[in-house]
Amino acid sequence: MKEYEFTVRVRYAETDQMGVVYHGNYAQYFEMGRVEWLRNLGVSYKWMEDNGVMLPVVSLEMNYKKPARYDDLLRVKTILKSQTSVKIEFDYEIYNESNQLLTTGYSMLVFVDMKSGRPILPPTYVSDKIKEII
Repeated sequence: MKEYEFTVRVRYAETDQMGVVYHGNYAQYFEMGRVEWLRNLGVSYKWMEDNGVMLPVVSLEMNYKKPARYDDLLRVKTILKSQTSVKIEFDYEIYNESNQLLTTGYSMLVFVDMKSGRPILPPTYVSDKIKEII
């Protein structure tokens, strides 16, 4: 499955004084989307870390269309854009309950060996799963 969606309700702590989601919190929604996308694929971040692999973000872009507000139920769509060599790229779309597009985004992550801190090819288990859906 190239795309995965989940919902999350905006908590009060994620908003500013106007009840609007603080811009920095969208990165967390994107992260939640990636984690759940991988989990749905049968891979967990914890499993990768337990096996010496990190997946840090090296590039992140966000485009705000409309604000998300306190208590909104958001639908976060995570879309695999590509996986080449040591990199994996995702696009994101966040919608409200009225199906209005609120935010779009993009991230690039790199598979990294936890001991050396150097980029590595993704674990075979992960790359095999990704090849099945591309």
